[in-house]
Amino acid sequence: MAGELWWKAGVVYQVYPRSFQDTNGDGVGDLRGVTARLDYLAWLGVDALWLSPVCRSPMADYGYDVSDYCDIDPLFGTLADFDALVAEAHRRRLRVIMDFVPNHTSQEHPWFREARASCDNPKRDWYIWRDPAPDGGPPNNWISNFGGPAWTLDPATGQYYYHAFLREQPDLNWRNPQVRAAMMDVLRFWLDRGVDGFRVDVIWHLMKDEFLRDNPANPDYVPGEPEINTLVQLHSADQPEVMEVIAGMRAVLEEYDARVLIGEIYLPLERLVAYYGVELSGAHLPFNFQLIQTPWNARAVAELVAEYEAALPPGGWPNWVLGNHDQPRIAARVGEAQARVAAVLLLTLRGTPTLYYGDEIGLGRVPIPPERVRDPWEHNEPGRGRDPERTPMQWQPGPHAGFSTVEPWLPLDPESETRNVECLRDDSGSILTLHRRLIALRREHPALSIGAYRVVSVSGDVLVYERLHGDEAIRVALNFGHETCLIEALGGPPWEVLLSSAGGRRGERPRDGHFALAGDEALVLIRRAPAAEG
Repeated sequence: MAGELWWKAGVVYQVYPRSFQDTNGDGVGDLRGVTARLDYLAWLGVDALWLSPVCRSPMADYGYDVSDYCDIDPLFGTLADFDALVAEAHRRRLRVIMDFVPNHTSQEHPWFREARASCDNPKRDWYIWRDPAPDGGPPNNWISNFGGPAWTLDPATGQYYYHAFLREQPDLNWRNPQVRAAMMDVLRFWLDRGVDGFRVDVIWHLMKDEFLRDNPANPDYVPGEPEINTLVQLHSADQPEVMEVIAGMRAVLEEYDARVLIGEIYLPLERLVAYYGVELSGAHLPFNFQLIQTPWNARAVAELVAEYEAALPPGGWPNWVLGNHDQPRIAARVGEAQARVAAVLLLTLRGTPTLYYGDEIGLGRVPIPPERVRDPWEHNEPGRGRDPERTPMQWQPGPHAGFSTVEPWLPLDPESETRNVECLRDDSGSILTLHRRLIALRREHPALSIGAYRVVSVSGDVLVYERLHGDEAIRVALNFGHETCLIEALGGPPWEVLLSSAGGRRGERPRDGHFALAGDEALVLIRRAPAAEG
């Protein structure tokens, strides 16, 4: 859609480049591979692709440790390859959203190398350094998101530096105006190359408490949860000053036409919506991950949607996410049958949906043998690894599923011979066909892309809601259970099936005033006006 509305009506598709398509035979996906698969994305019908990090990096955290913000890592290709990808995407009317990682750099970034050279180096204050505590230990009790202390001692200078994640990822000091100016220039560098927006990594982490006070103990901590949850992150993230930083990023994007700013935010709803900013001066779309964390049943989902809609600031546009590179896949969480229901939910709720690569072919939890583990979090805290949701895309039957000509960097799904694009794209009952039809319905019916949302009923395992735009009314019925039930087709013009998550049924009308809704089925219905008499 033209102008600033493209990201409201559109569907965003997340590409994890390492796992999308390998073109040079090293077992790792690359930018040329993404370009080679753009026709697939256009066929699927999505509007934008979001690229996980491709900037130069030592890959301690697979691209989230950047050593040069203005270059492409050779593993993925070159700046020329990136420019070609953007040009080819735009030729197909696909937008390109880039991952921006501003909270921390790699320890190999030239800025950090300068900063650690001496305590009086001009770049020293670009990072967060503190003297040891009186006992020689870390300056405070903050914990890394990957487990262990969030501070590492630099023996050469005798001070600790802060890292919210790996020790190889020192946090930048966003209270320093020079850091802000340098990072805004990074945004302009990529905007000038034609990118259509940014997904900003851990945006709520950018500002820390000015006094670096200890975080309080978490009274609700449950043993077995990640170590980071032992403390309430009161002082190490989500500080009020971060809104000024985000407004600055938004102002840079406003220098260009129709760009979108998306923020990664794992916070409760009341804090999440604050990131739209005062008078919508913040992120266009603070990522809403609540569906990932909410119990999978009709009542809980209905209550979540109602709470989120009520919390949105005036003019704030909603968005929904079922999965990403950090979370178990939706099929792994709810099962293959309910993954179809989830697809209908994601692509018919009010707001911008983000679809994670591979979910459209039903990828679930791929087993990772211990010797194949790559994720540093898994090495630090076993059982927390994110490798199962980062496995290669499966394109066709045969060796390596068409992803590569050699053994991929992570294992394939054991069902890759049948769970792949080539086998599913012409199957009218496949989950891939379901996704394509849902995306097509969003384009065809404004009610589904920009229409209002209204709950019709929540009863047992079934949630029914409507999307309304002008004279168009579309009703969505989701069965979160496994038993067949009946849903009432209320009075007025007759309702008609547009789509069933199980396949078939298109054009079906109610019998005896009801539709049968099978277990693990979702229906999309449209209200048809009576035919005019000739």
